[in-house]
Amino acid sequence: MKFCFFPIFALLAATLLEAGSDLPAAEGFTLIRTVGEVTEYTLDSNGLRVLLLPQKLAPVATFMVTYHVGSRNEVTGTTGATHLLEHLMFKGTEKFDRSQGTGFDQILERVGAETNATTWLDRTNYFATVPTNALPLLIEIEADRMRNLALREDDRRPEMTVVRNEFERGENSPHEALSKEIWASAFLAHPYHHETIGWLSDIERVPIEKLRAFYDTYYWPDNATVTVIGDFEPITTLAAIKKNYGVIPKSPHPFPQVYTEEPEQTGQRRVTVKRAGELGIVALAHKIPQATHADWPAIQMLSAILTSGKMSRCYRSLTDKNLTIDVSGSAGFNHDPSLHIISAMLNPGVKHEEVERGLVAEIEKIKKSGVTADEIKTARVGLLAQREYLRDGSFAQASEINECIAVGDWTLFFTLEEKLKAVTVVDVQRVAKNYLVEKRSVVGCFVPSDEHGSEVATPKSEHFEPKKVLPPKPSKDEFATASPNLEQRVVRQNIAGIDVLVCPTPVKGIVHLLASVPAGESKSSNRALAHLVAGMLERGTKKHDQFALAELLERVGATLEYNVGADTVDFRSKCLAANLSLVVAVLAEELREPAFSAAEFDKLKKELAGEVQQTLEDPEMQASIAFSRAVYPKGHPARMSATQELIAEIENAKLADVRAFYLANYGPVGMRMVAVGDLDAAAFQNATVEAFNGWKVQLAKNSAITGISPSIGEQVVINMPDKASVSVITGQSSGLRAGDPDWLALHVATQTLGVGFTSRLIGNVRDREGLTYGIGAKLGQDAFRTGIWQVTGTFASSLLDKGITSTRREIEDWWKAGITEDELAYHKSSMAGKFLVGLETTEGLAGQIMLCTQRGFDIKWLDDFPSMVMALRLEDVNAAIKKHLDPAKMTTVKAGTVK
Repeated sequence: MKFCFFPIFALLAATLLEAGSDLPAAEGFTLIRTVGEVTEYTLDSNGLRVLLLPQKLAPVATFMVTYHVGSRNEVTGTTGATHLLEHLMFKGTEKFDRSQGTGFDQILERVGAETNATTWLDRTNYFATVPTNALPLLIEIEADRMRNLALREDDRRPEMTVVRNEFERGENSPHEALSKEIWASAFLAHPYHHETIGWLSDIERVPIEKLRAFYDTYYWPDNATVTVIGDFEPITTLAAIKKNYGVIPKSPHPFPQVYTEEPEQTGQRRVTVKRAGELGIVALAHKIPQATHADWPAIQMLSAILTSGKMSRCYRSLTDKNLTIDVSGSAGFNHDPSLHIISAMLNPGVKHEEVERGLVAEIEKIKKSGVTADEIKTARVGLLAQREYLRDGSFAQASEINECIAVGDWTLFFTLEEKLKAVTVVDVQRVAKNYLVEKRSVVGCFVPSDEHGSEVATPKSEHFEPKKVLPPKPSKDEFATASPNLEQRVVRQNIAGIDVLVCPTPVKGIVHLLASVPAGESKSSNRALAHLVAGMLERGTKKHDQFALAELLERVGATLEYNVGADTVDFRSKCLAANLSLVVAVLAEELREPAFSAAEFDKLKKELAGEVQQTLEDPEMQASIAFSRAVYPKGHPARMSATQELIAEIENAKLADVRAFYLANYGPVGMRMVAVGDLDAAAFQNATVEAFNGWKVQLAKNSAITGISPSIGEQVVINMPDKASVSVITGQSSGLRAGDPDWLALHVATQTLGVGFTSRLIGNVRDREGLTYGIGAKLGQDAFRTGIWQVTGTFASSLLDKGITSTRREIEDWWKAGITEDELAYHKSSMAGKFLVGLETTEGLAGQIMLCTQRGFDIKWLDDFPSMVMALRLEDVNAAIKKHLDPAKMTTVKAGTVK
């Protein structure tokens, strides 16, 4: 549940309204102010702060509680306590108790809620997005656990091992391992020294008494801010907040303040991490001021100029020259002085010293000569556009307000826009000189090493008798079974041979565009060709080189990315509504007129080979590849290439082969486009006609392979050094394609086993036994042919055998006995509700429309989906489990340090 990120903010410039205007007043609350569209209140009885942002965009609302406590409030011995307590907040109170079937997750997931929590340096938050009529229930539950948490030792022990596995998963990542060392070196006195998740010994040993003391210190209404965004009535919602939170008193003591300041750093520090891996990393970290400092917007602008997009200085000087695969930058948005970090992933064979010199050189150029007005303009447009994109859904907005709350000024959610607009070329050069200085920096290097003198340390298994967890109690309430009515809203038309679907929504100013071309890996025995063609599309056309293409998009803050799958190449764009026609034109130009430059082809091959090589250090990716190759035989279109095979195919590919693949597979036949957001259907259709009309390509006919019987029952081990957590996949071919008679029944059955916190796998293997941080089941890869069914989990090496045994037990019990009537009713309601909640954003809605058409359904299928789910019968669901699955025939793959 740990979630770490640096925010970029949403919405328009603020208008400050004084309290006392014609804003809604509410009994028991003091109206403080309105900034932009957010109104702030204080609950008179206890000081709880409440922020309201009503929006009639979709019949859902997000409720988020931000506690002003994070890892900065921890000391040695209790590092990670904030995060572990966050996990325990889901274990229950006397009223809402998992062991009684009335737990927080059990109740909310039934109504279709998307719920979770995150911990970061300066705050902890708890949130859910629910159908509007479930908002009062959510408020009641959140208020109850503010002061009534049970905090039982029987809950701490298994949850500790869950968090420990989360820690181990992070240790698998070279980036996370290096980041931990950089922060620990940069901050010697200040508590930003330690990671949010804490040090391993503290995670394992912190007693329940210290966690309770932490809870009793910080979890009070006057140390919290409630944010409500979405479709709700303010007065009614305030009444519900008063009813549930108003009975809680203020804290009986002052809240401890963090007064430790980091002493001045007087010389560069260097850290090196050596462990098994594939690609080197160089990171430069510099001390920067807190987010509320006047210089922070200029630092954000400087970071964008250095690292954001193909127009950035580091892309041109390093990535375009095949020295790096990627360079990224982030300015810490924190309550206290923080870090700006530039991180570069090296191409194979490139020396760390060379890339470090290149990064330093770009910084020094700005310090000496400054930046240009065009660079400022491009960076500003990009940052402001990203803020607009975060208007897409109530949760996205709540998340960004949450980060502003954490740094001490929620109004930054609005006012930062004007601050960014005011940044000048002089400001950017000044902050570069003032903050990106050597003596206040940390240089971090990840060096792949074959020296494995010691095994990865894995903790001993905890031995205890877990208590029984009851299934969720049945409920007569049905919160979300309505039709989204998309058949009436989606305009569908064939334009220039392309299946075009348009869905206007009430969101203001933004559009999400998806396109899909049937040119995926399965179209050739050489799967690298699909990746190389897609990569070449953005590296230049007959009209524009790659930088001119990038400039067209970046100067208006638009994005255009691609992803290669087994069957399709998918394109995704976010843009401001005014720039949609431009994005369509750029997409059409890239698809229709690629230049296939020999020089760019050589660069792409090196970059792509490095990206693929990087997957050799990812246990989850290696497990997925091995599982695919075990389940599907040679020649099957869904069978993935082995990593080394794919690298060899990339290195041996010829430009002539790439051109031939393009001519055989790219064209309007089978292409789909979906546009959702603030747009006019007719205008978008006209833009599509103008961009694609006359694109006539003679495509080769591809015969889909669907009837090959998969291999079954294999046991595969991929041994990878220095991996603290092992990835495990167990499953088989489902034999079902989306829309087949048993497909929906097996889908719902799979939910009961391993989707959501209330499923059997999470309820037992994770929550009862504490064997894993993440485990789940899914039915998928079935849009174009019969797919797969699988369970995926991660386990510490010392818990691997026990974890697999427990997982197999749950699968076999589910398969033998089936599910109960209560389980079916619960998960039908949950599945239908989550489906509707997921349509709130333009991204979620566009994705569902695209998937619906790829599966061969008409749009009415989306309208009927909730009712189809609710109509499923228990006997049909249990029959589908037995008919299509067999634990004795399932393949199991383990990837990691397997002893």
